[in-house]
Amino acid sequence: MPAADVISPTRHRRKPTLPRWWLWLPRWCRRTVTALVAVALALGIAASGYVASMDLPPEPAPPQASVLYYRDGRTVLARVGLTDRTDVTLAKVPEQVRQAFLAAEDRGFYDHSGISVRGLLRALWSNVVRDSGEGASTITQQYVRNAYLTQDRTISRKTKEAALALKVEHRYSKDEILERYLNTIYFGRGAYGIEAAARAFFGTSVGRLNAAQGAVLAAMVKDPTRGDPAVDSGWAKDRWTWILRAMSEQGWLPDGAAEQTPYPRVAAESVTRSTISGPAGLITDRVEDELVEAGISRQQLRIGGLHITTTIDATAQQAATISISAALKSQPKELRTALVAIDPADGGVRAYYGGDRGRGYFDDAIAARPPASTFKPLVLAAAEEHDISFLSLYNGTSPRQFQDRDGAPLYNKDNLQCPVCPLDTAMVHSLNTPFYALTEQIGPATVRDLAHRLGVPEKYGKQRTLVDIKGEPKPGLTRADIALGRYPVAPSDMATVYATLAGGGRRTVRHFVQSVTTATGAVLHKSAKSSERVMSSGVAADVQSVLTKVVERDGAIPGLQAAAKTGSQQWSDTNDSSDAWTAGWTPGLAAVTWVGREKPGPIRTKDGKSINGDGMPYQIWRKFLTSALQGRPAGAMTAAAMVGKRNGDDLKTLGPDIKTALVKERGVVYPGPQKGDKVDKSLASGSWNQRVDRLRNALDKYAGEVPDFAVSVVDRKTGRRYDYHGDQRFEAASVIKVELLAALLLRAQDKNRKLTKAEKSRAAKMIRASDNETAKQIYNAVGGAAKFRKALHRLGIDDTEPSPSSGLSKTTANDQVRMIDALTAPDSPLNKGSRDYILGLMSSVNADQTWGISAAAFDGERTSLKNGWLARSTEQNRWIINSTGRISGEKTDVAISVLSHGHSSQQGGIEVAENIAALTRSYLGW
Repeated sequence: MPAADVISPTRHRRKPTLPRWWLWLPRWCRRTVTALVAVALALGIAASGYVASMDLPPEPAPPQASVLYYRDGRTVLARVGLTDRTDVTLAKVPEQVRQAFLAAEDRGFYDHSGISVRGLLRALWSNVVRDSGEGASTITQQYVRNAYLTQDRTISRKTKEAALALKVEHRYSKDEILERYLNTIYFGRGAYGIEAAARAFFGTSVGRLNAAQGAVLAAMVKDPTRGDPAVDSGWAKDRWTWILRAMSEQGWLPDGAAEQTPYPRVAAESVTRSTISGPAGLITDRVEDELVEAGISRQQLRIGGLHITTTIDATAQQAATISISAALKSQPKELRTALVAIDPADGGVRAYYGGDRGRGYFDDAIAARPPASTFKPLVLAAAEEHDISFLSLYNGTSPRQFQDRDGAPLYNKDNLQCPVCPLDTAMVHSLNTPFYALTEQIGPATVRDLAHRLGVPEKYGKQRTLVDIKGEPKPGLTRADIALGRYPVAPSDMATVYATLAGGGRRTVRHFVQSVTTATGAVLHKSAKSSERVMSSGVAADVQSVLTKVVERDGAIPGLQAAAKTGSQQWSDTNDSSDAWTAGWTPGLAAVTWVGREKPGPIRTKDGKSINGDGMPYQIWRKFLTSALQGRPAGAMTAAAMVGKRNGDDLKTLGPDIKTALVKERGVVYPGPQKGDKVDKSLASGSWNQRVDRLRNALDKYAGEVPDFAVSVVDRKTGRRYDYHGDQRFEAASVIKVELLAALLLRAQDKNRKLTKAEKSRAAKMIRASDNETAKQIYNAVGGAAKFRKALHRLGIDDTEPSPSSGLSKTTANDQVRMIDALTAPDSPLNKGSRDYILGLMSSVNADQTWGISAAAFDGERTSLKNGWLARSTEQNRWIINSTGRISGEKTDVAISVLSHGHSSQQGGIEVAENIAALTRSYLGW
């Protein structure tokens, strides 16, 4: 062969041609990319091998009910899982209903191979980096999880889920997967599958559902409890709207369908409510919530045949039910009660009562209510952490003025007096003024922070706890009112707080579940005892020592040592309570009881007597502990540790008589002036004209002793009127704010609208807190002086002259009474809703400001008022003191206004206003 025809092997071993950009890359970069590609290929091969090795489990077993046991693990508490399920073919599900589920859960369902790679990576990153438990499930993955797997939030489970999803996609068609998914998903109300859900929520078959109804059901997949419109209508409707918008984006509905489609009517009753009745129903709800938090789904609970051992003690639960039933027997139906008992050693809930209507109903044990004086032990504990002993002496007189109350005096309940008061004595008698002073001294935020440590959550939903909300004096901040228990707390959380005190300052996690196992015995969940020291044992021992004295006074528990605190939240300006509490413990068990109403209002027995914390709640608490611990050895209380130093700085507020008080009145508690004390009924004799003459003489005499004043009265029962200088003009101060609110409401009525949320917030702050900044905003909103004057004319108030500074407006006592007439007369230009709204705000004012015209009221009468006070630098800082409003009762309905000025002190002016109001009633006898 010629040499030219010989082909050398080396000539054909040319290097492969690489892209020029690759050669331009630095060598380290090329090596890194090559390594990453190799790793990716290796991972791909490993993943393929993992998927290939994974066998698809057999078809899921039929649903089995789960059983809840008492803490003994043998006695049945409840059974969960009486299910409603009827499978249907996909052809029977209307197309737009299917599309609603695709829009809500997996819009790319027909395009992917069973998993969303991007979503899976995002979920893995969230779980590894943030431990968020975030999901990234396609419909196929959701079906796999519900049919074959547990609900635990682990990487291994998610990996297995993805692998099985690929297997399922290989075995079944997309329509078959969607059909299986729609037939197995849990919708709430005991309904499994879309056919059962259609009947449970709409009373019809799935074939009759429209797109809007389908979106309602699709919204429930994310959360079958919260998605039920009967449980959380706001959340359900928001998600429904989001789904309809998603359907429009996919072209499955016209644009704007979400805004134009009315929300479908959903059956109000839950079909599961009858499955578990009585107190056990709400216990089951709380167990379910706890299991969901632990990664066990609601669906798994209902069909998984789980064995759940709770922390509930059978004896204690029976004691709770019996003690509450006995207390409520034959009592008014509106009375509601709650009881939560916790073992301080491990945080296990031993007894729970939030109502007896069963599953799905309102749970009073988790509803936040003002805890009243049951918060005072927290103030004492916070003080001891600041080195203040419970033997420290405080001024317990009533009323007292405090800096952050804007001039509103604070009273003790029943106006009890204790001039030189040790804190333990103040606790036993539940005196407000010493603990308010103590809270101002150590700072309200200190008490708030301790409450959070002891067990009060920092938020209820999105609302921060233990701070003022919009419409209150200091939104977002905590005032010394925390000492009076004005900030709402749920009974269950108060039980945690008192369990922490009972546990010597160690806080344990409150829980209902001890363990969860499958039907085969595999452990799914087990509670781990978790405790944290949040308070010194010495402080806890001292609080316990003080609270044992409360029990000694209110009634000891036979054979048991116990510590407790009662509390009563005042209803408006009355002697009634709206919330009554007892919270305390005996060694081994802490318990909290609450009595109130679903909507706040006066709570009374069948005999018409007011219910306070030391009444029905205390009786329930005592009887419960006696029965719950029967047969158990009685534990002993820890002795007081005597933490802190004795402090007496607050006694300086007593003035020059402090030394005499220290000797004569140390620890002495006695009644002060009571409501109506200033009224002398014996003076109301003779004819009306005779009484008027004697009153005029008395007021003339009094006018020679005090600064200038006027008074006007209208007895609405008889139509009689009386005034003393009633047309004389005085500066209105804050009483003009009632007229301002009336003008705002007239303006809203004219536009046929209601007040906005912002307007209501400003109105409440202006009337309740007498806030001047919101008054300025409302003054501007009504159109300034000129339009305010027109509104006053419509109300029949023609002697009042508005000023650009509303508090300096000139008014008369007669005009102020005419304003009250406009709030009560049926022919008023204000409609009934507006009248009731203003009177309601004025009534709530007086719960904190029981002074002024209230001095002319007796027990059982209601006072709706607005007080005003102002110190004028142009008048040598002398005080304007005004009080106007309505006093009403079974035999009384009176409008009264007292205006005055020129007082050398605020308290002196208040006394004058009260004396004038009392004189008026003493002589006229209305």
